[in-house]
Amino acid sequence: MNITRCVQNTHKPNQSHRKTPQGLGSQPKLMNSLRLAARHLKLTQPTPTHRPTISIKAKTKTMSTFTILNSNLNVNSIPDLSQDDLLSFPAFKIWITTLQQSLARQEHPSHEFHSDPYVLRKIDIQSVDRFGGGRLGFIKLKAEVSNGQGETLPGSVFLRGGSVGMLLILRPDDIPSPNENDKRAILTIQPRIPAGSLSFPEIPAGMLDDSGTFAGGAAKEIQEETGLRVEQGDLIDMTSLALQAAQEPGYGERLQSAVYPSPGGSDEFIPLFLCQKAMPRKEIEELQGKLTGLRESGEKITLKVVPLADLWKEGLRDGKTLAAWALYQGLKQEGLL
Repeated sequence: MNITRCVQNTHKPNQSHRKTPQGLGSQPKLMNSLRLAARHLKLTQPTPTHRPTISIKAKTKTMSTFTILNSNLNVNSIPDLSQDDLLSFPAFKIWITTLQQSLARQEHPSHEFHSDPYVLRKIDIQSVDRFGGGRLGFIKLKAEVSNGQGETLPGSVFLRGGSVGMLLILRPDDIPSPNENDKRAILTIQPRIPAGSLSFPEIPAGMLDDSGTFAGGAAKEIQEETGLRVEQGDLIDMTSLALQAAQEPGYGERLQSAVYPSPGGSDEFIPLFLCQKAMPRKEIEELQGKLTGLRESGEKITLKVVPLADLWKEGLRDGKTLAAWALYQGLKQEGLL
């Protein structure tokens, strides 16, 4: 049907009626015509659009809970870490023992927190990293430590255990009485991805294995990273020497005889050793730029020999290098070296 024609045939204007504005006087008849035309129209429902249903299932890990013997401490662990693995991990054993001893010292009347002591309530294991062969390497955990008023202490911990650092000082053996200006220090240049660096300068350092002693680990790292053989008896533990000269309160905490480079987030502690070695001048010069390290295990190390007087500038970004430099200078001033 032609709706326009229908409207024109039915519209008969009344000449005696007052003239109305164009388009308004014919509106009622227009609407009637539209209704008649609409009766001939077939209404259909729109075809529904098919929308595929997406089901999202979150992966869940079943947590296991156990209580540490001789305490009421609950540990919530992930499936990747058994109770036996955790309790035999040297880093965890040292950390939990040290923390519990420090908490126990709140009983001393002069302790800052004596009136409302903090308590370790629980431990949540969040993730683990393993080395080759499945050996446990790192643990990320959250310790809940609070007092009676509900005040908490930050407890996020990256658990990795102890390492060793070595200040290796070389002097030419053709000088009878060398002074400090004749001495050289060795730095290792290697990739450190956590620092975003592919050429990070630092003194030789390395992690301890499960059974290694500090001095033995230091001697091993010196050989692996520099190729030089040293005896354990040639190593001086500078951190222990400095602590012996320090004055601590009677209720002082029993921390490791070491430097803690990141105590706000990690348990890592690093005893710093000194090794002074006389060598032929030519052999010292040949160490410059030497490629070392266990390269098949990912250690890409290049040696750099620097004047001892410049060590603090050459290794200023590395905390253990600056700590070793400060200990060396302080112990010499005290006459302990």
